[in-house]
Amino acid sequence: MSDHDAVPVNDSVPVDEEAASPLVEETLDIDVETAPATYVHESSDDVTFVVMTAESVTFDLADSSPHLHLMEADIPYRNISIPIALVDAQALYNALHGVEGRRPGTHELASAIIRQLQVDIIAARILRVDQGVFYAEIDLMTPRGRERFDCRTSDAVILALRQGVPAPILCAQEVLDSFYS
Repeated sequence: MSDHDAVPVNDSVPVDEEAASPLVEETLDIDVETAPATYVHESSDDVTFVVMTAESVTFDLADSSPHLHLMEADIPYRNISIPIALVDAQALYNALHGVEGRRPGTHELASAIIRQLQVDIIAARILRVDQGVFYAEIDLMTPRGRERFDCRTSDAVILALRQGVPAPILCAQEVLDSFYS
């Protein structure tokens, strides 16, 4: 599964002010532990993102691919199951359980580079789903400012989980609604 199209999004994101670069003009001081699990980000589209937790990764031998299971962090605790590649399922399992390989894997290396360059992952965002393909982005705060990159959902989630303090996983409300309408 691959995501080929870049998806532009204009929104503001909750940012931990202590971890943010001094170049940030607007920040929202939100404690993820006590904040409501739904954030409305002002943009031209008024996109609402819901905080999700990575619950598990499973592989059923009767199915052709493993699945990443995400659950809404607050009531009504809806969940989505996202098909991912086998190698990503292994990397996700390791990230969920804090397992480090004897040599760094791709996601471990990317996380080490991100830390060394003093970059913070603001959020992993699931933006949309189209014909079973999930589109995501990783939102970064760099010493030079904010950057967003189109990526596979599995990569965004794994990198978010590999941070010292895991970055929030956000899912567009319309993605959840498409499975529960």
